[in-house]
Amino acid sequence: MILQDWWYTTLLDLPYPFQPPLNGDIEADVLIVGAGAAGLAAALRLSETPGKRVVLIDRNICGGSSTGRSAGFLTPDSELELSQLVRRYGKEGAKDTWECAVQGIARMVSIVNDHKLDCDLQVQDSLFVGNDAGGWKDAQEEVEARKLLGYEQAIIPKADIPKVLGADAYTGAIRYPGTYGINPLRYAQSVKRVLLERGVTIHEATEALSLDDHTVKTHKGSIKADRIIFCIDKPAARLCKYEREVYHAQTFLSISEPLEDAEVRQLFPSQPLQCWDSDLVYTYWRLTGDQRLLLGGGSMMSTFSKNYRAKPDIMQGVIDRFKAKFPYLADVSFIQYWPGLIDCTRDLMPTVVREPERPWVHWVLGCVGLPWATFCGDFAARHAFESECQDDHKYYKYFAENRGFLVPTWLEPLMGKQLVFSLNNGWSKYFQVDKGKGETYKAGEF
Repeated sequence: MILQDWWYTTLLDLPYPFQPPLNGDIEADVLIVGAGAAGLAAALRLSETPGKRVVLIDRNICGGSSTGRSAGFLTPDSELELSQLVRRYGKEGAKDTWECAVQGIARMVSIVNDHKLDCDLQVQDSLFVGNDAGGWKDAQEEVEARKLLGYEQAIIPKADIPKVLGADAYTGAIRYPGTYGINPLRYAQSVKRVLLERGVTIHEATEALSLDDHTVKTHKGSIKADRIIFCIDKPAARLCKYEREVYHAQTFLSISEPLEDAEVRQLFPSQPLQCWDSDLVYTYWRLTGDQRLLLGGGSMMSTFSKNYRAKPDIMQGVIDRFKAKFPYLADVSFIQYWPGLIDCTRDLMPTVVREPERPWVHWVLGCVGLPWATFCGDFAARHAFESECQDDHKYYKYFAENRGFLVPTWLEPLMGKQLVFSLNNGWSKYFQVDKGKGETYKAGEF
C-alpha cells in the first residue's frame, strides 16, 4: 500500500484553482479561520447576507486537514451512540444533541443538491453490527433509544444478517436510513467554488499565528475583522486558551481497487450500506461511487498515542481481520492508506465557545464527524451577528468548555493529557450521567 490520502487523488480533475496565501493587511466584517467542514458551513451561512465582507483562511487547502482525511460518513453516530446520549442527558437532552448531527446532515445534503456539487454523494443506510453478545445487546439498546425518540430503525437478528451483509460473523445489527457517504475533500473544494462565486475572499496556505483584539496575524499579513470564528484543528497555545480542551484520536483509512459487480453483490446483497462494528476501537467500511471499498480502523495502542504513526502495520491488521470475516474479498488489493488525527474533547462532544472577555470571538473545537462540524460551524455563524434572534442558545451550555468531566483539567499536568482524555472518553461513553445540564440559560446571557 502507498501512504497517500486517496481523496487528494480524486481532486486531479477539478478546475478550482488554489487560492494564494494572504500577502498584506486587509479588513473584513467576519473572518473565519479554518476551512474544514465547520469553517465552510460558517462561511456559507454568512455569505448569504449581501454586502457582508467574509474572509476565510486555512493553513492547508480547503478541507485539507481532518475533513479531507475522514471517511465521509454522514451519520449522527460518531463516537457516541444515541443510547449513550439518552443515558447521559435523558430523553430531551439526547434529542437536542442528536438533532445537531441530523441537522448537519440535512445541511450538507442541501448544499450538495442546491449547488449541484460533484462530490460522490451516496445514499447509504447505516448498519451498526455486533461482534459478540455485548455487541448484540448494544444494537438492541440502540433500537430502544431510537424508538424512544421517534426515529426509524430496523433490528436485524443474526440469522438475517446475510440478507444485508455478506458475512456470518456478526451477532446482530441495527439499520436506519437518512445517512449518506461523501467524498469529503471534493465536497470542501466544491464548496470553495460556491464561496468564491459569492464573493468570499479565500486564502489557502495561510496560518493564523496570533490574535490581538480584532486582528489575526499570519506569516505575511493580517486580517482585522468585526467578528472572528475559529474552526481549527489542534489549536496552538499561543493562539487559544482552550488548547487544553482538545486532544486527538488517531485512526487509519485505506482504499481498495474497484470491486467487481459480483463482489459488491456478495458484500451487500440488497444495497450498499455504511457499516461499523461494536468494538471499542471499531472497524468501519463503505463503498465509494466507483465501487472501491473504503475501510478504516485502528488499535488500542495507537488511538491515543501522542506520536503520529504512519507505518502500515496497524492498517494492515485491520484489513487482515476484515478479510477473515469476508473471505471472498481475500484477493482484493488495498492500494492506498493514510492516518488521520481526529480532534476530540474529553467527552467526545463538540466545544463551541464565545469568549466572555472578547464576545466577538467564537471557537468551534473537537467536532467528531462531518455533520457535527457542519452544525457547529453554522451555529457559530448564526450567533456571531444575530444571536438575539436565534432560538437555540441552549447549545452554548451543552457544548461549554467547562461542562462536567470525570477527571478535571487541573489534574492533567500530573496525569498527562493522553491518560486524562482516555479516562474521560471511556467515562462519557459508558457511565456519564448529567441529565438536566444544558437545558436552561439565563435571559440575556448570550
